[in-house]
Amino acid sequence: METNFAQQEILLVTGTSFSLGYFCETSDGLDYNHLTEKEKLEVACWNGLLPVMLPEIFTKNEANKLYLWEIREATSFIKLELGEQYMGFDRYYSLNPYAFLPIKLLS
Repeated sequence: METNFAQQEILLVTGTSFSLGYFCETSDGLDYNHLTEKEKLEVACWNGLLPVMLPEIFTKNEANKLYLWEIREATSFIKLELGEQYMGFDRYYSLNPYAFLPIKLLS
């Protein structure tokens, strides 16, 4: 019998008021003023502030614990890959527009 594991992709668009939020500066008390906006978001995510930034996604009574496995940087967003265990994402079903647009144009 095949075991199914929960996976989730999140795209955080940069250049918005959300991505310039206060949580990037206060993630661990260190000074991150020298970092770019994308780097500050990445630091905040790695420091465990994702449930604070997006509480509607991370509910308290969630049965499956999702771990942040990878952060991929693109031109105007960063893509977060979460899951119960590390697994590759299928490009066809990905939220990343750079992954699925070439496939859709050929259809």
